Amino acid sequence: TTTMTTTTTVDKSEKLLKREAEKAAKKAAKEAEKEAKAARALERTSARGGAVSITVVSPTPVELEPCSGTRDWYPDEFRVQRWIYEKFRACAKKTGFEEYDAPVLERQELYKRKAGEEITGQMYAFTDQEGVEVTLRPEMTPTLARMVLGRASSTMLPLKWFSIPQCWRFETTQRGRKREHYQWNMDIIGCKSVSAETELLFAVCEFFKSIGITSADVGIKVNSRKVMASVLDSYGITAEKFAPVCVVMDKLDKIGPDAVKEELEQTHGVSAEIASKIIACLACKTVDELQGLCGEGVDQAGIEELKRLFTLAEDYGYGDWLIFDASVVRGLAYYTGIVFEGFDRAGELRAICGGGRYDRLLSLYGSVTEVPACGFGFGDCVLVELLKDKGLMPDLPKAIEFVVAAFNDDMQGKAMKTAALIRDGGADVDMLLEPKKKVANTFDYANRVGARYIVFVAPSEWENDMVRIKDLRADYTENDEEKQLDVKISDLGRVREILVAHQATVATNNSMGALAV
Repeated sequence: TTTMTTTTTVDKSEKLLKREAEKAAKKAAKEAEKEAKAARALERTSARGGAVSITVVSPTPVELEPCSGTRDWYPDEFRVQRWIYEKFRACAKKTGFEEYDAPVLERQELYKRKAGEEITGQMYAFTDQEGVEVTLRPEMTPTLARMVLGRASSTMLPLKWFSIPQCWRFETTQRGRKREHYQWNMDIIGCKSVSAETELLFAVCEFFKSIGITSADVGIKVNSRKVMASVLDSYGITAEKFAPVCVVMDKLDKIGPDAVKEELEQTHGVSAEIASKIIACLACKTVDELQGLCGEGVDQAGIEELKRLFTLAEDYGYGDWLIFDASVVRGLAYYTGIVFEGFDRAGELRAICGGGRYDRLLSLYGSVTEVPACGFGFGDCVLVELLKDKGLMPDLPKAIEFVVAAFNDDMQGKAMKTAALIRDGGADVDMLLEPKKKVANTFDYANRVGARYIVFVAPSEWENDMVRIKDLRADYTENDEEKQLDVKISDLGRVREILVAHQATVATNNSMGALAV
């Protein structure tokens, strides 16, 4: 035992040193990138002839980095985040779920009523000015239970709700895990059958496919908390010890069987014989193997639910995503039935998503009878790491349809009128706030913001009730004259339609000319 403990300690120290080295390297890389960005910005400023720029003193009077474990969202990063949210929402809508939300601040009692979990020690908790013990929510499911009970008499069951809440947990930060993160939650309340879990797992697989992830990249481990409860009961594990023991069992992938066995024995008083039986049970790779190993001690109804789930998954078309894994029990104490966990088949990342059935949770908060419920949570941090590993990060450059630019200060009001008319037609417009002294700098600005068209408001065209519009991304002609068009001011509300027609005409004429040649 001493040797084992020493080895474990060395392993943990090596991991800690590795994490610290990675953090230091990451910080150095960020500093280098900041310096490079500053240099590029200074270079651009010089090229633009003295435009406004920002120079930062060193050291700064305040810390410019966000708090540990949290993130700033600069526009280029937030474009990726919005893309992920849109994929979440599209999948939820496709499967018939409704969106909801709630305050990020909750009462601590909502989480303290659940025993045997790490989560109560990870809360950002404090007492407010009214003496109420509150916390930033560490997870969304208890909030959902509170809301459902708040409208118990008027809620139509089964309900299918989803949310993308911000959650907070004070824990060790690592790759794919922050103290602050956003999590896609989907839940079904009021369905007793395993069809609910089947539907949720379909949504998980559908989402993965929508971002280019396949069943060769990601799998979903499935088990039953109900089955494991019956097995542990047959081994003499009491109901009081069940939840804490599950927390230890859930660490199998992280710390290995020897460390799990040691913790069961030393922390929870499980005998060496029973601890060995539990480890053997966790090693089962099929439902039939678990049933054969545990015999009469296993809950037969739970076994049938697992088999039914795998059958329905095949019928639904995603059976290749699922595998049985007896070691998956999930760390949260409120799970009562089937549980599941998405994992990276390459083994580089922590759990990607997870969930299961929690039929007793609403009873904790005031429901007279048990209400069948199940759901999953899907964190954004680890998902981004998965996309990076698979080379699937979306390319989302800055983009705008139109930039409107005045020829000079005297034309600024007329340019603003032009921008308003184009916006009235439904287009997105970036109004150049200060006219550039050089036309080249105006075009440079339009290119840097990713504009498709530049609208140049100059005296000669304006006197004829026109503005000149140039297509900066034209791939239908090489002729510079054909890339631009004078459009009547009165037609700016339908400028999109006019530009599409112009593009089609030019393309057709060029095609006919090529055929004639």
